[in-house]
Amino acid sequence: MRTPIIAGNWKLHMNPEQTTEFVNAVKNHLPESSKVEAVIAAPALDVDALRKAAAGSNLHTSAENCYFEAEGAFTGENSPLVLKEMGINYCIIGHSERRGYFHETDEDINKKAKALLEHGVTPIICCGESLETREANKQEEWVVSQIKAALEGLTAEQVSSLVIAYEPIWAIGTGKTASSDQAEEMCKTIRETVKDLYDEATSDNIRIQYGGSVKPANVKELMAKPNIDGGLVGGASLDPESFLALVNYQD
Repeated sequence: MRTPIIAGNWKLHMNPEQTTEFVNAVKNHLPESSKVEAVIAAPALDVDALRKAAAGSNLHTSAENCYFEAEGAFTGENSPLVLKEMGINYCIIGHSERRGYFHETDEDINKKAKALLEHGVTPIICCGESLETREANKQEEWVVSQIKAALEGLTAEQVSSLVIAYEPIWAIGTGKTASSDQAEEMCKTIRETVKDLYDEATSDNIRIQYGGSVKPANVKELMAKPNIDGGLVGGASLDPESFLALVNYQD
């Protein structure tokens, strides 16, 4: 059985003091990690405060991005090696905002996945289509292409360990949510793609999240779908009470 994973993506919100306050408010009310993995992905300037405040709790930590080199003349980038040395568990890569605003390519995301896995940090690889792509009924073709490119050169063992987050771009921060059936359909397609690329065991092991205006009101319906193993949550993860409602959705 795949362990559900609910991850908050704070984007460019919170400072170190607010991060510490948030973690202190939630860390004693989280589910057991064997039941649901609760994750917070914080901006780079908050990651150290996040890992210090979360130490010894069931809260898993994540960065929001990294570079594909461990060190060098790459001003402003985040090292996957340093994330590992800090004890950070996860790192989001390929988010549509990184692809759109900062022109990251499928090749960049594949390099980042390899670098994170090399240094023992689990990638959360994002994929998803625009409204125009969905209206043209080309969403499956688009997402399958992203998955194939992101996983290029990875072993079945590596793929089994990582997380894929399906986030339709038209549902991020808009208040719109793909229906649970639409989300399930694409997550099933992603799982079938992994099976075609590798094998059934790998597709059974990989965890697939849905992201796009996930909130306490819809999390149970989404999580009831057989191919949805979690949520990548934006705005609803910024409030401690809301985040706790999400990660404790089984109660």
